[in-house]
Amino acid sequence: MDFELTEAQAALRQMLREFALAEIAPHAQEFDRAEQFPLDIIRRLGELGVMGLPFPEACGGLGAGDLAMALAIEELARVDASVAITVAASVSLAGWPVFSFGTEAQRQRWLAPLARGETLGAFASTEPGCGSDVRGISTTARLADGAWTLNGTKAFITNAGTGLSAFTIVTALTGEQRGQREISTLIVPAGTPGFQPARPYRKIGWRASDTRELSFVECHVPEEALLGPRGAGVRQFLATLDGGRVGVAALSVGLAQGCLDLAREYALQRTAFGQSIAHYQAVQFKLADMATQVEAARLLAYRAAWRKEHSLPYTLEASMAKLFASEVAVKAADEALQIFGGYGYIEESPIARFYRDARILTIGEGTSEIQRTVIARQMGLPA
Repeated sequence: MDFELTEAQAALRQMLREFALAEIAPHAQEFDRAEQFPLDIIRRLGELGVMGLPFPEACGGLGAGDLAMALAIEELARVDASVAITVAASVSLAGWPVFSFGTEAQRQRWLAPLARGETLGAFASTEPGCGSDVRGISTTARLADGAWTLNGTKAFITNAGTGLSAFTIVTALTGEQRGQREISTLIVPAGTPGFQPARPYRKIGWRASDTRELSFVECHVPEEALLGPRGAGVRQFLATLDGGRVGVAALSVGLAQGCLDLAREYALQRTAFGQSIAHYQAVQFKLADMATQVEAARLLAYRAAWRKEHSLPYTLEASMAKLFASEVAVKAADEALQIFGGYGYIEESPIARFYRDARILTIGEGTSEIQRTVIARQMGLPA
């Protein structure tokens, strides 16, 4: 399948590439070092319409589609994965569920401001004792007197504690159906009494993104906070995760491309034994392999985004893209650091940040092991 970009998509990619290089790249090292959330940059990306790319105009978006969103995430990750994951998580993990499962009132209240870039959203399913196994969650929500009362803890949640955070989508155990645990999703506004984001984690990578543990203690939200039908939480979680994996695949491609860009430039400049190290076959082969793998990952990511945009099944494609692209990103970061040598191992070099940022990609949105399991099931292999 040919993924030749339209003029609008090519223009979007060029605009974001220029923005990322001019406005994000000069500050990325300092944001990382200070573990500082890049609030002004996220606001400016919102003003550019990036948060609303895949959503229709009626919901405050631009209606540009999911492939355009993947292009945007890729270009941002090419210089700073923390900025890219902030955008990707808000759009795919928070905005998309509201668009897909929410009422018109919920879309206008929560999605429209997000799509206009005025707010951020979060999705909270992972808990200290369970991640991909959503059926194993322990957070509860009890309905009584027209309100839900939430109690529990969520872990590793992105975007729930920033100055732009407006709401968090929470998966919770709401009862039983025919002897099975009933999981539902609820929209919890920021600042709701009983909803407490903890201090940000200190992470080895993605240091400028907001990642926290969340606690819910007798947290009350109205009955209409329910997102979609009661008991549909598992289905909604899995569908949301498919979209999130497309975003992480695009982010992985961008990070890997950034590593390739840096390694190629360094190889052309660094001299050893009287010539640039780019003359040596050992370095050329590393760069050639990196370029080939990045392009293959890019095509997988674009295919998954294209299928999502055209309302085609994409669970298999999303897992393939996420699995391959994330592992390519980790390898690209490793090879780039090898090419940089000692200079790649010091924090003054951007490759050190890329190296740290890459490692989470094979874990978040389902580990590589989970992706292989999903792919196997999609192939019809026994559970």
